[in-house]
Amino acid sequence: MIKHGVEEGWAANTEVDGPRYRRSLIAPPSAETRYFSITAVYMDSQAPFRGQYHAHPYGEINLVAPVDRDAQLAGPSGWQGPGWTAPAPGSHHYPEVRGGALIALFYLPAGRISYDVTAPRGD
Repeated sequence: MIKHGVEEGWAANTEVDGPRYRRSLIAPPSAETRYFSITAVYMDSQAPFRGQYHAHPYGEINLVAPVDRDAQLAGPSGWQGPGWTAPAPGSHHYPEVRGGALIALFYLPAGRISYDVTAPRGD
C-alpha cells in the first residue's frame, strides 16, 4: 500500500529536493490516528544523501519500507533497512538514505516537527 501510494502519486508527491527527495502529509493528527500525524517520505540515493535538518519536539516513529532491497535509512541506532526507528523527544537530525530508494512513514505526536532549527557546525 505504501509503494502504491507513491506510484499512484498521492503519497510523497511534493518535491523537497528534486524527485529523489519528496514528502506529503497523509493524515493530520486526529482521534483516529491517536493524535499522530502521518507523513510519507520518499528518498532515493545510492551514495549517502541527507535531507532537511529538523527537530522532533515530541519524538517520532518511522516505518521504513525499502523500494530497493539494499536501501537503508539512518536512524538513532545507525543504518537500517526495513523496520522501525524512533528518534527521541527533543532529538534533531538530517534524514539520510543510502543504497537506493525507500519510503518512510513518519508518525509525529501531535504532528509536531520543526524545520526552524540550525544544524551543528561541522555537519
